[in-house]
Amino acid sequence: MDTTKRKSVIVLMILQALVIATAIAEAVHGNFYNVFLCALTTLLFNIPRFVNIRLNIYLLTALEIVILLFIFAAEILGEIQSFYTIFSNWDTILHTINGFIMAAIGFALIDILNQAPNIHFNMSPIFVAFVAFCFSMTVGVLWEFYEFAADYFFHTDMQKDFIVNTISSVSLNPSGLNETVKIKNIASTVVNGVMDGSEVQYVIEGGYLDVGIIDTMKDLIVNCIGALIFSVIGVFYIKKRGKKNNFLWRIVPRMKTKEEIEATEEYINRRKRLKK
Repeated sequence: MDTTKRKSVIVLMILQALVIATAIAEAVHGNFYNVFLCALTTLLFNIPRFVNIRLNIYLLTALEIVILLFIFAAEILGEIQSFYTIFSNWDTILHTINGFIMAAIGFALIDILNQAPNIHFNMSPIFVAFVAFCFSMTVGVLWEFYEFAADYFFHTDMQKDFIVNTISSVSLNPSGLNETVKIKNIASTVVNGVMDGSEVQYVIEGGYLDVGIIDTMKDLIVNCIGALIFSVIGVFYIKKRGKKNNFLWRIVPRMKTKEEIEATEEYINRRKRLKK
């Protein structure tokens, strides 16, 4: 294992230790859903290793560390430690990074296919970047589907709600026509319902509760921005491929060389021998 890869292993070990400690603490307090999130985090930590060993795709150590930190920040800090509510821009930052990372993965997969000798097509750099962009946006949409399903079936609040003070809706039009009724400067709204078996009246100050729509659209927009940034980087990467001192070579995931594949196989075999 080279020196740079040791850095990602050290980061992984530290994060995994924190996840285990978190899982134990949550189990003691009976928060078994959070224990599940810890188990999911551990599973997701294997993504870079799977990409590296099984798909023979070289990930820059910095990108690999970013992926690990992103998973930890989303599941452990965001969900369990409530960073999504403590820091207003936490969710926005993570979805932007997610758009960037997913575009990088999509770009690498299609670029590798584009260079494969047994595949008889040659896509332009713009088209490769476009496919990477679409891949990232598809993953972003599927994640929003997951958030909606969790909120709908398990009554979580992954699609965070916003308080807004303006309504523009045709549903409020008593005539039933497709003309919006606009209400501005809403001071408060009253919610009547049942909480823990008792009837309650809850007053929302400052407006009404937008249930997930703004959050979903914001997430998709910043995902789009992250995907677009990497797609532009990918175009320049292909056009400058092979040139000396091409710093983009250090950013974009790529297919391993024959020597790198042999080194990986040797590392795996050495680990197997040590376990015996």
